[in-house]
Amino acid sequence: MLKIDIITLFPKMFKGPFDESIVKRAQDKKLVKINIHDLREYGFGERKTVDDRPYGGGIGMILMVEPIYKALKKIKTKNSKVILLTPRGKTFNQQNSVELSKSEHLIFIAGHYEGYDERITKFIDQEISIGNFILTGGEIPTMAIIDSIVRLIPGVLKKEDATKYESFSEENLVEYPQFTRPEEFKGLKVPQILLSGNHKKISGWRKNQSEDKTTEINLKK
Repeated sequence: MLKIDIITLFPKMFKGPFDESIVKRAQDKKLVKINIHDLREYGFGERKTVDDRPYGGGIGMILMVEPIYKALKKIKTKNSKVILLTPRGKTFNQQNSVELSKSEHLIFIAGHYEGYDERITKFIDQEISIGNFILTGGEIPTMAIIDSIVRLIPGVLKKEDATKYESFSEENLVEYPQFTRPEEFKGLKVPQILLSGNHKKISGWRKNQSEDKTTEINLKK
């Protein structure tokens, strides 16, 4: 069973996404265990302070190193991999998801506010970004990455091949176009080859469509 711990200032944000659909099913099957930790439990004083003004001046507040360190000290084990969500991290992709799905224990730090004390990076294993854009915090990227990882755990999806032929299962490939009934809708037709019953030709067509992401499909052919 994969164990996942999340350190965040906003634990309630995770209730909806993790209480529905495939992630919930994986937890019910005891294929993954997800624990949410409120960073403020490791804060200072009556207000449970976890942030402060940056040395040298600047706009906003940044997360202090000590609350993060205290949380990790309690949660981390020898088998843990600690991941910090940050715009500076390596951009996440499907290959990363496959690798992480084979882990024993993942700890995600969802940063917030203006940033974090750089010394936090001395206590992590990996920095990850989900793209070159800015969000209000690391909570949504954490949800997206965990969703991507959990669905790859054997037994989570009903069909074993469900993750084998989808987008990015091979580098730089996207999943081939798919169609269902009706055969024609407002003049838009299902490609005739998919109706041929020739599985060899269908397989070749799908492979060709997957290899060229820029190909525009002619729905009338």
